[in-house]
Amino acid sequence: MQIIRKYFPDLSDEQQRHFEALEELYQDWNAKVNLISRQDIGNLYERHVLHSLAIAKVLKFNDGADILDIGTGGGFPGVPLAILMPNARFHLIDGTLKKINVVQDVIQSLGLKNAKAQQVRVEELKNVRYDFVVTRAVAEINQLRLWSQRLLKTKESHPMPNGLIALKGGNIRAEMKALPKGEYTETYPISGFFEEEYFKEKYVVYLQG
Repeated sequence: MQIIRKYFPDLSDEQQRHFEALEELYQDWNAKVNLISRQDIGNLYERHVLHSLAIAKVLKFNDGADILDIGTGGGFPGVPLAILMPNARFHLIDGTLKKINVVQDVIQSLGLKNAKAQQVRVEELKNVRYDFVVTRAVAEINQLRLWSQRLLKTKESHPMPNGLIALKGGNIRAEMKALPKGEYTETYPISGFFEEEYFKEKYVVYLQG
């Protein structure tokens, strides 16, 4: 939890309570459902919570913004972002029911009014539109582009045009080259936001819708 305060020192008391509660919630659930590797659960705040919050270093979502988290898994990046930005609305989806059951319990236990979790594949979503789509380690950027484009609102209200914001790792050049010519992207090294060794070779990638 200390690492969250290090980079986000202006949290409200409620936000601090929510972030602090994540450790026990995820440890309890991880003993039943292997969401996070047993070796990695001790690094929950650095490798999962703070990693998710790197998106907030690129863009703060406006009050009333609608955000879709594709392939949320155990609730990342959606749950930490929902805690940090309580006035934006987050829709967390995953195709695996056991994962969504965990996320629903986490949301309910924290009392997050601005987040909902649903078992559904992104291809099945209909009649919904979002300002931004966020995701972490789900698919290559071109596939994410195909999934997200039809789900973006045409009306824009942020400094960045509506689009996809993905947490990516490793050598992402090949992925970026596979995008159709003319697609507008921005890549932000997370090591520019957070100094920990873990964040070297990790990036926030923005793809305009």
